[in-house]
Amino acid sequence: MNGIGLALLLAGTAQAKSPIAEVICEPTERMHDKLERHFRAQQTASGMRGPEQMMEVWTSETGDWTMVVTYATGTSCIVAMGEHWFAHEQDNPARG
Repeated sequence: MNGIGLALLLAGTAQAKSPIAEVICEPTERMHDKLERHFRAQQTASGMRGPEQMMEVWTSETGDWTMVVTYATGTSCIVAMGEHWFAHEQDNPARG
């Protein structure tokens, strides 16, 4: 399933001109479950955006990707998605 299908399924009956026109939010556990079970995505990257936010990148074997912001309050929101994800290998990646 491509990123647009993911947005439409997660959005439910919300109607907008673009599937990401409105930010899609769910409780974190539910969001992660949908990404893992329904779309066979796995979290492949993450980083702190601040003391209250974690940025996550979820990718699937088909190359679809989803960027999620997870908040300390227990809510996660899809903020971007697309296709043709490619990870660039580094010899010595920076670690925070």
